[in-house]
Amino acid sequence: GARPLFGRPAPPPESGWERLRELWRRDERQRLPEETVNIAKAAFTAGLAGWLYGGLPAFRQARASFIQRSHGELFQNRADAVQSAHRAGLRSFIRYGWRWSWRVATFVTIFNVVSTGLSVYRNKNTISNYASAGAFTGVLFRMHLGLQGLAGGFVFGTVFGIPAGALLIVMQNLAGESLQEKRNRERREQYEQKLAEWQSRLSVTEVLGQTESNAQEGLETDRAGES
Repeated sequence: GARPLFGRPAPPPESGWERLRELWRRDERQRLPEETVNIAKAAFTAGLAGWLYGGLPAFRQARASFIQRSHGELFQNRADAVQSAHRAGLRSFIRYGWRWSWRVATFVTIFNVVSTGLSVYRNKNTISNYASAGAFTGVLFRMHLGLQGLAGGFVFGTVFGIPAGALLIVMQNLAGESLQEKRNRERREQYEQKLAEWQSRLSVTEVLGQTESNAQEGLETDRAGES
């Protein structure tokens, strides 16, 4: 039962597949990697932005259309008319906001998963990763429209991915290091710390073993002298 405790710590992953598997693995404190958390945060932000983008214009249009159609209708009072117009706008806000929300969130999530996966697998952060991720996402979203849709999705995704990737790279450079560089540094520091702790435990074990061996030899010598 003590072997795993005193086993030599495993070095940081060197192959791309090992780094990809680690991307979805929790650490000792049950925390997900920062890249995975950022993907979830970006999905939520994109969903909220998509909802506002699709919902607010639909709210205003539905409210204006309700007012135009209801000139001949009777309401109990002005407040009742205003509330009815707002309810009509709210229904459109929820309906069309949801349509945009899940589409934008899905697009951004797929884009981030692919671009992050490429960066982790290749162990470098380049614009080509984002361009490839954008092209793949665009093709995936437009593949149901046939060859013309595939071509359009490929062009749109690439055009979207290049400036988005450039912006993300610039932001990471302004922070001093990219997420991949930060992850590699943390892996190296964590490995060096675990290695130092392992060597310390190993030294203590060797000292205790030597002490126990000396005590055993002394006991045997005493027994031999008594006999």
